[in-house]
Amino acid sequence: MSASELATQVGLFSIVTMWFALVLRARPALRQPHQRGLWLTVLAAAIAITLFQPEVIGRLTHAGVELHTVALTRNLIGVLSAGLVLLFMVDSTRVRRLRLTVAAGLTTVMGALVALDLLQGDHPRESVTSVQGPADPAFSYWLILIVAHLVGDAVALVVCWSYSLRTGDRDLVWSLRLFAAGSVLALVFWCGYLWHLYGGTSAMLPYLSLIIGVHGCIRAASLLVPTATALVRSWSALRVTWRLWPLWRDLVLAVPQVALSSPQRTRLQEVLRPRSPLALQAHRQTIETYDALLDLQRFVQPGAYEEAHRHARRAGVPEHRLAAAALAGTLGQARRAKLVGAPPSVPRPLPGVEHGSPATLLGIARMWPSMTDALPWHDEPVDAVAPTHRE
Repeated sequence: MSASELATQVGLFSIVTMWFALVLRARPALRQPHQRGLWLTVLAAAIAITLFQPEVIGRLTHAGVELHTVALTRNLIGVLSAGLVLLFMVDSTRVRRLRLTVAAGLTTVMGALVALDLLQGDHPRESVTSVQGPADPAFSYWLILIVAHLVGDAVALVVCWSYSLRTGDRDLVWSLRLFAAGSVLALVFWCGYLWHLYGGTSAMLPYLSLIIGVHGCIRAASLLVPTATALVRSWSALRVTWRLWPLWRDLVLAVPQVALSSPQRTRLQEVLRPRSPLALQAHRQTIETYDALLDLQRFVQPGAYEEAHRHARRAGVPEHRLAAAALAGTLGQARRAKLVGAPPSVPRPLPGVEHGSPATLLGIARMWPSMTDALPWHDEPVDAVAPTHRE
């Protein structure tokens, strides 16, 4: 694959990614002032990068839009993007004079570009404008344009990286660092573009297109960090709900007073039709499982944990799962004891469950199907053992 083909594919992918991120994050971002600036910055960058793609430019010119008009629009929106980056950076300072200064500077630069373009109205524009080339070959025009981009991206790089080292919000840290990485690529692009305009060759353009395409993907990623975090949290909650369900179901059936609501018939229903958001569901099941475990400690027999540990070792349970297997076997026996009406005794705390960590409970849940009936309840008749329903 040639550099041009790779740049085209990356460019198209970056456009799709940026517009997808913009649509997906539009509603939550526009409602929150601290995210609105980032969204608008990515929007301007998406428009500019879209107008940099040869396929898009070809469709516009085929529709009757002058190539010079496309290039000038791209340049102005690019400067707007750089200005919005600065506004996004200074907005956190909440200094009104600084924001007004940046806004005035942005307006001045865009006005200067339009004025310089109009002053160059007597040169044959279409003969000097290439698909991805300058709208105006004048030195002053491009000096203002490139300096505006370099200043905006340099400030974004410094501010984003330094602030990411001071904040404790992980979403914000990743958003800022990805934005800083995108600014690095933008700086490389504009330095390379300056070289292309005043001494380079057209062979550089595919590589510059590749850089600006990757820059667009990283800008989109910076916008999608909250969504990615939410998806990871939802997946973690789904995993906890799914893996903990058999243990939780059996324990809360034995100790129903700890549950806010009774389990559904299957765990598939529990995850497909949750009665509350998945994160809350996983948290509730964890707490209820631990509460039921504490209650069942009143039914633990002397030496049950050690007996379950020996049983698990004889059964070939791996060493790192022996503790969880012993806990599962002990709880299974205690659960059956309560179900058959055995009198409670002084609680016998089980080792390793003092704080009821999700990892510990998930370890017990993993061993629950194979260990729940491992230890017999010595005082129960054989036909009184409550069956454990399995899927």
